[in-house]
Amino acid sequence: MPERFAVNAPIRHMLFGQGIDAPTTEDFESRIRSIDGWSVALYADGLRNARMLRFTPGGHLLVSQPRKNRITLLEPDSDGDGMSDGRRLLLDGLNKPHGMDLYDGWLYIAETDAVVRIRFDGHTGQTEGLLERIVSGIPSGGNHWTRTLRFGPDGGMYVGVGSSCNVCEDGNARRATILRYQPDGSGEQIYASGLRNSVGFDWRPATGEFFATDNGRDLLGDDSPPCELNRIVEGGFYGWPYAIGHGDPDPDFGAGHEDDVKRSINPVHGFRAHNAPLGMVFLRGKSLPSGLRGAALVALHGSWNRTKKDGYKVVSLHWNEDGSIEERDFVTGFEVDEDVIGRPVDVAEGPDGAIYISDDFAGSIYRVSRDARASAPTAAPQAARQTPNPLAGIPPQQLRARSERGGRHYHELACANCHDAADADPGVVPVALTKLSARYTIDELAAFLATPTPPMPSVGLDEAGRRDLAVFLLQSRP
Repeated sequence: MPERFAVNAPIRHMLFGQGIDAPTTEDFESRIRSIDGWSVALYADGLRNARMLRFTPGGHLLVSQPRKNRITLLEPDSDGDGMSDGRRLLLDGLNKPHGMDLYDGWLYIAETDAVVRIRFDGHTGQTEGLLERIVSGIPSGGNHWTRTLRFGPDGGMYVGVGSSCNVCEDGNARRATILRYQPDGSGEQIYASGLRNSVGFDWRPATGEFFATDNGRDLLGDDSPPCELNRIVEGGFYGWPYAIGHGDPDPDFGAGHEDDVKRSINPVHGFRAHNAPLGMVFLRGKSLPSGLRGAALVALHGSWNRTKKDGYKVVSLHWNEDGSIEERDFVTGFEVDEDVIGRPVDVAEGPDGAIYISDDFAGSIYRVSRDARASAPTAAPQAARQTPNPLAGIPPQQLRARSERGGRHYHELACANCHDAADADPGVVPVALTKLSARYTIDELAAFLATPTPPMPSVGLDEAGRRDLAVFLLQSRP
C-alpha cells in the first residue's frame, strides 16, 4: 500500500470511540511529563469522550461529552488533594454537544446542528429555566460533526463548522467555515472560509488578533500537508479544498482553481502533518512565569494517517519579535514507542493558575501545575463501570437472527479490513475490538455507527441495520 494510504492509530478509539482506563500513578511518574518546574496529575477520570472545557467564575469545570449527549460539571478541588471534589450531570439529552462558553448570564452550547443556551449562575454552577434554541439548521453529519463555540472580544458568537469530507467541493457554503452570530443567534455571517476543521480558536491578548487551529487533509503521505495555525480575518479564505500548506495547490482539487489557490491565506504556523491540533488557549494568568504568559497552548490529538504515530501531546506557541512562532513541547508522554495512553483534546487555564487538559481516549482530565500537590501521589482512578450484559433479555432465536444479519453487514462493509489481522489491508495496523459489552449498550453502539469518528466512513445503514450490526459486534467481541 502506498505511504499516503498508511493507517496507524489507536484503532479502537478512531473507529469505535473506545477508550482506555485513566493513566496510572506509575504513568505520571515514568512517562507523562511537563516542562521543568511543572507536574502533571490526574484531576478527574471516568468521563467518557471528554472533549471541550470551560471554567466558571466559581471554579467549576464544565466538560462536554458529545457521544454521551451531556455536559458534566466538575466541582473545584476544595480539600487540596489535587482532584476534583465531585461531579454532577449539568445537562443531558443534547445533540452531540461540543463547544461551550459563558456570556452575559447564559451558558451557550454548540450542538452538531444548532446552538442552545440556558440561564446559568457562574458562581453556584446552577442552571435556571429551560434550554432555548437560538440557532438551528447548522449543517451536520459527515466526517467533521463537532462544533466549537466561543465569544470574541467584540461580543460576537463564533461557531466553527468543519467540512463534511476529507477533501471535496462541499455543497453547503457553511461547511469548512467559522460562522459569526449576535448573542441572540441572529445575524449569521460566514466570517471565514476554506477552513477544513478548525476545532480550537482564541484571541491573542496582546494584540486582539484571532487565531484558529486547522486540521490538514489526509491521504497525502506521512509528511504532507502540515496542520495549521491561522490568523483569522473577516472574509478570509484559507484554501480548502484547493490549496494545502503554504499556498501549494491540492493535488486532487487544485488544478483549474489557480485563482483560489492564489487568494488563499497562508497559515502563520505549520504543525507536523497529521498531528491534529484541536483545542487552544492563550495564557493570561498574571502569576504565570514570563516565558508562558501570552503564549498559546495547543492540544495535538495525534495522527492516524502516518506510518509512525506522531503528535499526542500539548505544545506551547511563542511569538518572537520578528513575528515568527516557535513551537515547544509542554506535556508529553501520551505516546511512547507507538504505545498510546492518551489523546489531548482541549486545554483550559484554571482560576488557580494550573492548566487543565481533556483526554477523550482515557476519559480523563489532567491538571498541570507548579504547586506541591500536583507532584504528590495521585489518587487511584475510579473503578471501571460495571455494565450489565447489553444483550440480556433478547430471546435466543431473535438474538441469533439479528447477529447473523449484523455479521453480513460487517463483511459486506469490509470492516474486517481494519479490525481482523487475517483480512487487514497492507499498511493497516489492526487492533482487535475487545470489551465492547463493557462499554456500550445496543443503543449507544448503534448511535456511534450513525456518526462514526473519522477515518471510519459512514456505514450507510438504516437504524435497524445499525442495531443488527451492534448486536453482532457485542456478541462476537464482548
